[in-house]
Amino acid sequence: MSYVGPDFDPPQPRRSRRRALTVALAALVPGALLGWVLYEAVGDPGDGDASGNAAVRPSAAPTNTAPTISATNDDKPPGPTPTASDSDSLKGKVVVIDPGHNPNNFQHTSEINRKVNIGTNWKECDTTGTSTNDGYTEAEFTLDVAHRLRTLLRQQGATVKFTQDNDRSWGPCVDERAEIGNKAHADAVVSIHADGASAGQRGFHVILPGKVNAGAANTGPIVTPSRDLGERIAGSFVRATGSAPSNYVGDGTGLVTREDLGGLNLSTVPKVFIECGNMRDSKDAALLTSGAWRQKAARGISEGIVSFLRG
Repeated sequence: MSYVGPDFDPPQPRRSRRRALTVALAALVPGALLGWVLYEAVGDPGDGDASGNAAVRPSAAPTNTAPTISATNDDKPPGPTPTASDSDSLKGKVVVIDPGHNPNNFQHTSEINRKVNIGTNWKECDTTGTSTNDGYTEAEFTLDVAHRLRTLLRQQGATVKFTQDNDRSWGPCVDERAEIGNKAHADAVVSIHADGASAGQRGFHVILPGKVNAGAANTGPIVTPSRDLGERIAGSFVRATGSAPSNYVGDGTGLVTREDLGGLNLSTVPKVFIECGNMRDSKDAALLTSGAWRQKAARGISEGIVSFLRG
């Protein structure tokens, strides 16, 4: 997502003087170094000093079987039949996937510009999101990854719900997105995005809720489990995709804490955002527009969620 409009103001830089524990330390498992080397071969992710954020936690090792991808809304996922242990591992768990933005938002500017209360203040309902320089939109990207992620989670028995599936003319607004996860009593909610930063700014980052208690917002009960969820997703995302953490926010940890996002402020269940890369950087854009890489991204997010839900 571009840091413009609701939930997208520029994050404030962290000033801690503690040495960063980079995400590389958490990702030193067989196969992880190879992915990192490949990433370095296509571009320098930059340095990451003086972080106050926690290091990323590794989760379960990725599987080797990539399922067939479907954009359908069927109850049963397509692809290989999971084993009995896999198909039952998340039985009874509810995961809400929040594909950032809506492909039709650009046709409803007055509706998405309407202000909503996010607890700390008022912000626009939503934005159109960003896009690559070649016109591949963030809304297209988030739905594609969301469909792939849904398939992987359903194969392990999870109940998966979307905040939107290009099945409404615009929105939902950021406050409604939070409410969907709350009403579902979700065990985990992940909002999928891609950033719109300047060229040369690369890599992914996971956004965690800060502690907020104002108006309708009270994130105190979800701060700790959301951090656990975010750390596990960040660790598995490195291993699955070979991507490095952001070189422009998070001080090399891949983790950013924010208190200005309505989707997090209004959540009463564990929730994080993930910015999978920067659509305005040509090297990141080449990844984001690749179906094979999006499958890796979905697998990385899925494995982080599974690790969190299994405890």
